[in-house]
Order: sequence, then C-alpha cells, then structure tokens
Amino acid sequence: MRGLACVLMFQTHCYDAWLGGNARNTGFLKASQRLGTLPAPLFLFLAGISFALVTGKLISKNLTPAEITRTMARRGAEILAFGFLFRLQEFLIAWGWAPRSDLLRVDVLNIIGLSMILMALTCGITLAAWQGDQLVWGRAPSPVRAERSAAPTDGHSGAKFAIVVVAVAVAALIALLTPPLYTTWRPTWLPWPLESYIDGCHNLGSPQPWLFPLFPWAAFAFAGLAAGFVLFSDQARNQTAKTLAIFATVGAIAILVARQLDHSSFHLYSTYDYWHTSPNFLMMRIGMLLVISFLSYAWCRWGLATWGFSPLIQLGQTSLLVYWVHIEFVYGRFSLLPKRAESIPAASRGLLEIILFMLILSLLRTRIDWKKMINLKKMTRRIQPA
Repeated sequence: MRGLACVLMFQTHCYDAWLGGNARNTGFLKASQRLGTLPAPLFLFLAGISFALVTGKLISKNLTPAEITRTMARRGAEILAFGFLFRLQEFLIAWGWAPRSDLLRVDVLNIIGLSMILMALTCGITLAAWQGDQLVWGRAPSPVRAERSAAPTDGHSGAKFAIVVVAVAVAALIALLTPPLYTTWRPTWLPWPLESYIDGCHNLGSPQPWLFPLFPWAAFAFAGLAAGFVLFSDQARNQTAKTLAIFATVGAIAILVARQLDHSSFHLYSTYDYWHTSPNFLMMRIGMLLVISFLSYAWCRWGLATWGFSPLIQLGQTSLLVYWVHIEFVYGRFSLLPKRAESIPAASRGLLEIILFMLILSLLRTRIDWKKMINLKKMTRRIQPA
C-alpha cells in the first residue's frame, strides 16, 4: 500500500509540474489530480496502522500508559522534525526565489508527525482511564479494574478495543469540525503559522487546498489507528484475510453512503465543499482505503507479488527516502523536464524515468550494507603498509 501511494504521488507531481499548454486543460490532468487525492490519505492511514502495531506490542509488554505515551510521542516528534528539516532543505535549494514563509508550510510529514503525537496522547489517556480510576479521578481502583490491570498479556483486548472506539470517535469529530473551522469558526486570533495547522491558511488569509492541516487530514491517521488495532487483535491475528474482507465490505458500504449523501440535497453546513472540507470526502476516502487494504493483501498473498520481486513493495520500504528525493527532480532546481511546458507523452516518459530512478535508489538503500562497506574501508586503511 505504501508503494502504491508512492507511485500515485509520483504521477500527481510529475503531471502537475510538467504538463503545459493545452495539456493542462484536458480530462487527463483532472484524472491525475483525482488520483492525487489518495497518496496523502494512504500515508496517514498507514501511519495509523503502523502506530497501532507498535503500540499494541508496548501494551502487551505491560508498559505503563505514561511510558507508552512518551515512547510513541517521541516517534511522532522525530517525524515532525523530519518535516521541518525537509522544508529547510527545500528553502536552501530554492535560495533566492523561495519566500521565507515556505519554512513554515504545513506539509504531509508535519501532519504525520503531529498526528502521531496526538495518537500517543489519545492512547495514553484511554489506557490510563481503562486501567484504573485513580489515574483519572484520584480514587483507589475498583476490584474489577485492579484485576484487569493485573491480567496477563492476553488480557489487554479490552483496552485495545477501547482505543478502537476512541480513535473512531476522534476521526468522526475531526470530520465534523472541519467545515466550521474553515468558515465560521476559523481561529483567526492565532498567528498564521499556528492557524495554518488547523485550516491550512498559510500566510494568504484563507485556507489553501494544497496544504495538509490537522483538519481534516489527521482523521485518516486515527482511522488507521482503529483499523490497525482491529487487524492486530488476538481475535483477528489468525484470520487476516477474513478481517480484511470485512474491512472491504465496510469500505464499500461507506463509499455508497458517502456518494448518496454527496448527491442528496441535505447538507449539515451552509457551505459545502466536497473536495476540501466535507465529511463525505473523508467517508469516501476511508472507504476506499479499506477496500485497497484488502486488494493489497490479495495482491501480496495470491497475486503477482508472489512471483518474485515487487517494485511496489520495494518502494514502500523506503517511502520516506523516495518522497524526499523525488521532489527535487520534479519541482526543484534539478527537474528532469522543463516545468509547465511538456505534452502528455513527454511527461509520461519523465514519470517512468522518475519511477525507475526512485526504484534504483530504493534498491541501493535496502540491498547494500553500507555499514559493512564503511567498516571494510576502515579496515583496509589500517592494514595498508606505511
């Protein structure tokens, strides 16, 4: 799934950066941009699933809620730091024509990191509330809760189910709060770098569709958190295919409901913007993510991925690296093709080159033991004769 997100991201960026003239007014570019609404939800959803996998292991080791919160929040802070570092790199490479405000642009890495910090806090609070009243209210634990806290590793299913319920509730709350936070409830009293993390206004005075603020994008991470805890639960661990088939069924229903609501005359909000703020957009995309989860599993279990080398799996293993590097060869100073000047065939050829180059880079990252090579080089220098 992460490799699929990389390919969809490549095609979105390449066609957006390179197509020019009449090619920008075609249905081809519109179709490319619609596919471009999937990479960010995929990355955030998978971040939530990975978060659930690691957090579940920490819970099984009987770590305290505070320890789990610190560990997972630290991981989120690292990703957030990578996001700021990426923005600094982009600013330095574009020195001379990039505005300083680009250093504070809200991008995907920033929101993945911040979403992980929020998920860490959510999991910690939920676990604390589940394990004992005294952690929340200052009272002694009830006998039932004391017995639950002392239960063996397999007894954590109740706490994990509680996290699933809370994660779904948080995702729904984010979806419902997004429209007013973009219109009547905009936090304009905040400095724009902080407000931008809520509504993506940047320094332009109004929400921008090309940014990735917490509302609504963090909802995909919390949806992934819920899906991950279900997928890695004791009940589903030995029934992965069945669980993902249920995911796909729920996803298909969500897609149909979202489509029906989008075409109905009833709207909860006076301003309806499907592609940017509507809860229907989130429901539709989360439904698609659940369906893609099952299709990805089927592809890897019974499809062509079982035949040998899989480019998608390879790219997915180094998604952060290829995301980081490909931007410079598409939008940056080292663009492979002139920007806004190419035909569809020329841009498609450039897209294939980007995919090939990123695949080679990914292989160099995972198939070569760089630490061993460095150590070998050091040893060679030591044994060289004077």
